[in-house]
Amino acid sequence: MQVEVDPTEDTEWNDILRAKGIIPERPPSPTQQLEDALQEAVQKAHDNRLENKNFDELEELEDEEDEDFLNIYKQKRYAEIKKLTEKSKFGSVYPISKTEYQEEITDASEDTFVFAHLSLSSKLQSRLLSDLFIQLANKFRELKFVEIPGARAIENYPESNCPTLLIYHKKQVIKQYITLVQLGGNATKLADLENVLVEIEAVKHSDERLLMNQEDDDLKEAYRLRFVKKSIRDSENKNNNDDDDDDDFFD
Repeated sequence: MQVEVDPTEDTEWNDILRAKGIIPERPPSPTQQLEDALQEAVQKAHDNRLENKNFDELEELEDEEDEDFLNIYKQKRYAEIKKLTEKSKFGSVYPISKTEYQEEITDASEDTFVFAHLSLSSKLQSRLLSDLFIQLANKFRELKFVEIPGARAIENYPESNCPTLLIYHKKQVIKQYITLVQLGGNATKLADLENVLVEIEAVKHSDERLLMNQEDDDLKEAYRLRFVKKSIRDSENKNNNDDDDDDDFFD
């Protein structure tokens, strides 16, 4: 007599059948997977709890943290500052001509991020972006900021597309903004562009120069919670290797 077996049941008999390879293993519980992802995210947040700390904050933790563990992060901060100092070779917004475009933007982006403003001086948003570029260039001297009138960069370039912000890295356009509508329009602030720097990983989210790292503790806590939630998502999607599609550059 043939006995019907429900392979999804958690019984001793089914355990024997699974051990002998007669029925398949039970699929993992979605609830358990979520709990595992949450636990992994919490552990990751704990392991990286000093990642966003500056030198002064690390010094204040000397009585609370293991000395060797603390020194690892102090050495990381020293190395980051040294590396940043070596790269800090810009500091200004560079006006360029069409003949310089390849060398000053495309080729230059091999070693750094290059932010190109295709401008039109009669447009309010373009004047706003020019001012924000000056502030960014002064703060993030390892990044290159250039400006060129849109009509000079591209023949017959529509005035309605100005200002256009193009971000180059490794000789490719990795991000583009046609006008500032996606950044805040006429109300675009320095923090909006700094968020872009973090998003494209031109600067680390822990960089002390960022406005978001100079704000009050409540905002810092909100950012920490966002990091934990992101870690959960990363854990749930760690088997997905699909790359995000880059924004297509216009013809």
